[in-house]
Amino acid sequence: MKIWVDADACPGVIKEIIFRAADRAAVTTTLIANTLQYTPASPYIRALQVQSGFDVADNEIVQRLQPGDLVITADIPLASEVLAKGGHALNPRGQSYTKDTIEALLTMRNFMDQMRSSGVNTGGPAPFSHSDRKAFANQLDKFLARHRQS
Repeated sequence: MKIWVDADACPGVIKEIIFRAADRAAVTTTLIANTLQYTPASPYIRALQVQSGFDVADNEIVQRLQPGDLVITADIPLASEVLAKGGHALNPRGQSYTKDTIEALLTMRNFMDQMRSSGVNTGGPAPFSHSDRKAFANQLDKFLARHRQS
């Protein structure tokens, strides 16, 4: 099992949580982004910079993903592809994407995208909070604990 991070839009505080968890659990973790990413000195953590372009980082993650791997992303279409390929997906706010919830999330995302395209101000996501960080850390720890048991 590996962890893949859709790193361009991943908050720094979430990356720090991921770094600590990767070292603690000894799990290979790769940040994939269009921009250069900081990674601490660790045998388990690395960064891969890909070319700029629409969905280039997402496509790289999907290409490298193996069944059972975990992807950290806020990108709902990427999460859908991850689930279809047998992987697991976790949002930086601590929401696990599942086969039961992904279709509804995709539908809502597409609806909001249509609203924005027609000029409606949808407001965007709420600011990232301490409770979001805590929810993410808890979900990541639960996932890693389950993985160790299996």
